[in-house]
Amino acid sequence: MPSELNYKKLPKNFYTDKDVLQIAKNLLGKYFVKKDGKKFLSGKIVEVEAYDGSIDEAAHSFNGKTKRNEIMFDEGGYLYVYFIYGMYFCANIVTGLKNQGTAVLIRGIEPIEEIKAMYDNRFGNEEFDKKKVAAISNGPGKICSAFDINKNHNGENLLGDEIFLAEGDKINSKNIIATKRIGIKKSADLLWRFYIKDNPFVSKK
Repeated sequence: MPSELNYKKLPKNFYTDKDVLQIAKNLLGKYFVKKDGKKFLSGKIVEVEAYDGSIDEAAHSFNGKTKRNEIMFDEGGYLYVYFIYGMYFCANIVTGLKNQGTAVLIRGIEPIEEIKAMYDNRFGNEEFDKKKVAAISNGPGKICSAFDINKNHNGENLLGDEIFLAEGDKINSKNIIATKRIGIKKSADLLWRFYIKDNPFVSKK
């Protein structure tokens, strides 16, 4: 199990050297880490969705740059956080070169470190119930709640020390499932959702 002493932060070229679909698949098994005081909240990425504004009508970047999505047009290696349904924040990893408008939504995370802290962020200070651990971060809104991510984290540099991605488990391609994205009406037939087969922290099987 990793700890704050041995996380190996992903380098800049991880986010820029490949196309968004390959980066999305490569994100599976990597660790999402957020510093919380002296603690590190962390989890393994188990489910993602790719978005490419050049061809994908579902991407926020499809119709060009706005104040809301401008970080998507920066180079890869930043966090894009947006608010949805008037209730939830969603966290995305910006990828590619400047002005490409590509990003990967983090849909499912398996909690690794400081599970109780993430549990409290999600459910308040209710008594810990191990039966609810699978529901801590099995969805994009739940992830932001568990990691206490909000609009103030939009544009966070993932090469910094507050929020970053780190090396984790290498996932064999035969254990990566590709499906249609969830809740998408435009470009709905693209098989751009990827998740780790049989992982209990995937949002929907």
